[in-house]
Amino acid sequence: MTRIAERTILFADLRGSTALYETLGNAEATSVVTHTVTALSRAVPACGGELIKTLGDGLMAVFDTSNQGMQSAQKMHEALELLVMRGRERGASAGLRGLRLQVALTRGEVVEMAGDCFGDAVNVAARLIDHASDNEILVTADVLVGLSAQFKPRFRSLNWMHLRGRAEPVQVHATGGRRGTDLPLTQFGGVTSTLEPEAVRLAWLDASAVFDGAHMPAVMGRSPQANFRVVGSRVSRSHARLDWHSGAFQLTDLSYNGTYVRFGNAADLVSLRRGHCTLHGSGWIGLGGSPNDPAAPSVRFELLSFTDTLPHLT
Repeated sequence: MTRIAERTILFADLRGSTALYETLGNAEATSVVTHTVTALSRAVPACGGELIKTLGDGLMAVFDTSNQGMQSAQKMHEALELLVMRGRERGASAGLRGLRLQVALTRGEVVEMAGDCFGDAVNVAARLIDHASDNEILVTADVLVGLSAQFKPRFRSLNWMHLRGRAEPVQVHATGGRRGTDLPLTQFGGVTSTLEPEAVRLAWLDASAVFDGAHMPAVMGRSPQANFRVVGSRVSRSHARLDWHSGAFQLTDLSYNGTYVRFGNAADLVSLRRGHCTLHGSGWIGLGGSPNDPAAPSVRFELLSFTDTLPHLT
């Protein structure tokens, strides 16, 4: 039977499972991943949702309301945190302790057929999760509108985001605080300049672009849909994301090979593995390797402070 209905769609993806196969071997890693995904999936019926399918190290579910989807996402994060904490207490491998969860929620009309769901909202959720960082929940504007006052303050706007295979951008919001909250700084201390940066210039080979806070997030990667495209064997389709938050530019790693930042002429690096840091001054961003490694594409960045900045390509 085919049915068309308005639904909230949830995609969840367990990150770090690849490392488990390297450290534990195929049989044991498969058991751990399956057990973890099963634990996460219990949050779906507990919040009134329907589990559509598991996807190896992830799952897809649908809900009648946005609140139900958000409650389920929250329970999934809590369940994973409990599993990781118990694993740490029992001396589990670093691979297990390094498991992280990304969740994407969208809302729209879906076609329910033969136990599966299809439609634009489903496609958006499947693509949106690629842009989520560790333990982050991304939601579209349609989901945010339906959330209660309990959940809405937890989100900040990422403005419009271009997704792979979709012509129209999507308005996205992310968990992680509100304007006015503090962002993590780099291990080298705070920003010494008293001027608030208004834009960031990126440059790689012959390409350069300037992005201001109103045109965030800006995604770097090898995808043709990336806001700043960088091509290389170590570069992920969506490798790193630049956000404007609380008057600062925040860099978040989305990749499998990591993102590395060198500020100014400093010898030390900030290593981002699904983490983030606040950019200041100028420096280099290595995609998939250190900026000192000639085999890893390195993007030059420079924060700018002026009042009339428009994104442009040269």
